[in-house]
Amino acid sequence: MIRFALRLTLHGGREAVVRLVVTATAITLGVAMVLVTLAGINAVNTQNARYAWLETGAVSAAPPQQSTADGLWWRLTADYVQGDLLGRIDVAAPGPDAPVPPGITRLPGPGEYYASPAMGDLLTSMPAAQLADRYPGRLIGTIGRSALPAPNTLLVLIGHTPAELEHLDGARLVSRISTVVPSSCNANCPDIGVKKNGIDLILFAVVAALLFPMMIFIGSATRLSAARREQRFAAMRLVGATPRQITLISVVESTVGAVLGMAAGFGLFFLVRPAVGTIPFTGAPFFPSDLALSGPDVLTVALGVPAAAAVVARLAVRRVVVSPLGVTRRVTPRPPRAWRLMPLAAGLLELTYYLVNGAPAGTPAQIRAYLPGLVLLMAGLVIAGPWLTMAGARLLVRRTDRAAVLIAGRRLADDPQAGFRAVGGLVLALFVTTLAVGVIDTFTAYRWAATGDPAAAGTVVQDLTTWTGRELKPTATVPDALLTRLRSIPGVDGVTVLHQDPAVAQPMWPAHTRLVLSCDELARTPVLGRCPAGADAVLAAPDLDGRTSQATTVWPALTRTPTEVAALPVQSLVVQTNGSAAPIEEARTTLELAHPSGHFVPTTLGELNAIQMKQTDQYRQLSNVVILVSLPIAACSLAVNVVAGLGDRKKPFSLLRLTGVPLAMLRRVVALESAVPLLAGAVVAIGGGFLGAQLFLGAQLRYVLAPPGFGYYLIVVLGLLASLAIIAATLPLLGRITGPETARNE
Repeated sequence: MIRFALRLTLHGGREAVVRLVVTATAITLGVAMVLVTLAGINAVNTQNARYAWLETGAVSAAPPQQSTADGLWWRLTADYVQGDLLGRIDVAAPGPDAPVPPGITRLPGPGEYYASPAMGDLLTSMPAAQLADRYPGRLIGTIGRSALPAPNTLLVLIGHTPAELEHLDGARLVSRISTVVPSSCNANCPDIGVKKNGIDLILFAVVAALLFPMMIFIGSATRLSAARREQRFAAMRLVGATPRQITLISVVESTVGAVLGMAAGFGLFFLVRPAVGTIPFTGAPFFPSDLALSGPDVLTVALGVPAAAAVVARLAVRRVVVSPLGVTRRVTPRPPRAWRLMPLAAGLLELTYYLVNGAPAGTPAQIRAYLPGLVLLMAGLVIAGPWLTMAGARLLVRRTDRAAVLIAGRRLADDPQAGFRAVGGLVLALFVTTLAVGVIDTFTAYRWAATGDPAAAGTVVQDLTTWTGRELKPTATVPDALLTRLRSIPGVDGVTVLHQDPAVAQPMWPAHTRLVLSCDELARTPVLGRCPAGADAVLAAPDLDGRTSQATTVWPALTRTPTEVAALPVQSLVVQTNGSAAPIEEARTTLELAHPSGHFVPTTLGELNAIQMKQTDQYRQLSNVVILVSLPIAACSLAVNVVAGLGDRKKPFSLLRLTGVPLAMLRRVVALESAVPLLAGAVVAIGGGFLGAQLFLGAQLRYVLAPPGFGYYLIVVLGLLASLAIIAATLPLLGRITGPETARNE
């Protein structure tokens, strides 16, 4: 019987070949996307593991060394160059047995340093005064790939004597190089890599947001020509074929296409893997080899896709097995019942419960709490879709007298499952898009937002306070030579010193610290605000984190002379440039050389804002990846279902043409049968997405949903227009597959 099924599949004429090719092609795309998703998750973990050695010195990653015989002095600091984060590691070996970090063959000695490939390129291309002068000594080698999280990672590893490091802020004597990945480091850890909560978020979002659209897509591919196959199987049943034989033939037909598509999907994955590696899922690109598949991944896809196709095929022929006469006589399927709304309602109730009672403590508990509700919402949309389609079609029929609308409405009301199946993937993608955008935009609105002030990106801030172990202590004064050197840099517009006044009471919240600024200096750094007319000094609370613009703020005057201001202790130094890279980097290098032991590094206001926005940007990047993957999946699912629906209805459409129905009317019928469920489902999906986002935000953060930005509406409109274009692109096919010869051959 298997041989007979293979013969029908491979030698069943042109229609069988077309069905096999289309099915295999659709599954190829689906499998490739599944593999990209799995490989992306693996790449995140692989990339995160290469951050482990940078956790050296963290309490939970590497305990402090008690003796100097085999220890290593270690100091990790962050720096910036051209707006990109740069990691600087200063090391010193007290003895010959000091541990060696990965990626190098030996520790650098005093006056030597290693650089990553990307860092080496910058050192070569940029003038020394802008970058290389920050690092004492000479470049002796390149940090190997085993120590680099990403191809564009900027790292420099500098050698010193122990005496040079042991008294610097942040320097620690460690016994070994850390092997603890950031997701497991839980005490005094640098803000690098993806923490445990971030890994959980990535896995949770990717699995929840992509699993259902992918299942719909693969299921659609395996149901191509379902109506035609039902008729053929019903005829075979009427001439004596047993239910078991019919089931076996159906399973073999679907499995052959699934196996071919699965094999081609692996090939497509390896073809696109280099391009996928450049996508910064976590904010940094991957090495192509990071996008690897584990043995369980390969087995799951290689066995799971054919198995899923077999299950779908078995379910697809259940009507034939139960009642072959019902199929041949075109018995109308039973209409969906209102119980289909229950999973959707259950998901909303589950999220509402946590909105009322509050979110549980801890990320794992929160994921366990929210995951069922979001899964119920997505499953509920798919389950409730046919009932909503039927209700909308019946309402449409009652309110129109146009022939095309009546035909389309009657067909949708008679078989709403088939009507919604074509658009189910897109409806789910719109729900995911709305949910992601609603959460991320609200999070951004309540947290950090860019200033929008171009001058902020060109303003360098140097915090000159030092950590005493109990408090941050200001610097007594800034040398005149340093101020003169900074002001002489081409492209520097002005330098302002921010003083602390011991006589001024400070608020408890450090962000509102009130500082004394000279009006002569402030006039040359207007990004910090302005002085009132006639004032020599002002008492200001400048925003030095890059969150807001204060260029138009007029600070209150302070009765202090310029000499008195200059005598006050110094907290920070602000250098405003014309915004070009050369003065920014030269000013940064000058400040670092002047304060090599400083606790803070010179940073522009734009970079400070980027630091605050880091977590939000990671969430936004993740939502963009989910959106960009789920929408193509939905578009492919729509195209497959629309083409399949036309193929299944060749005979009825041909008969309608024989009775005199114009081809243009049939095209309107087809367009309405796809567009009506699409637009109705889009309204429900968008409303459900916003409601789900509000319930999650209210339960987790007590936020009120913020209106989405223009980008969201652009995505929705373009997605719907692209979907309608896909539907329109299939309409010319209707004229070729319908006609007298089709009705006669049927």
